[in-house]
Amino acid sequence: QVQLLESGGGLVQPGGSLRLSCAASGSIFSSNTMGWYRQAPGKERELVAYSTSTGSTNHADSVKGRFTISRDNAKNTVYLQMNSLKPEDTAVYYCYYNNYIRTYWGQGTQVTVSS
Repeated sequence: QVQLLESGGGLVQPGGSLRLSCAASGSIFSSNTMGWYRQAPGKERELVAYSTSTGSTNHADSVKGRFTISRDNAKNTVYLQMNSLKPEDTAVYYCYYNNYIRTYWGQGTQVTVSS
């Protein structure tokens, strides 16, 4: 089993920044992918960004140039730095961990971008 603990969500004004963190604990495989999805009200869950244990990253087109995913393998933690936030970024952000056998999900953290 793997547990994911997310933190860093909140309310921010348009143009502001937030940093999300997700720490994985439990049966961690050295080879894995961690990342973030988000789901806005009335919309499907969408992939925001992911990072592999070998160093590859990928970001959705909608967040490229504004969001940056990074990770600390020693801490089994992935981060999502979100800059230049827009109202359309408002959503519940879910961290995930995939060890190529199973995917685990965090409980979600709310990000609200509003003036």
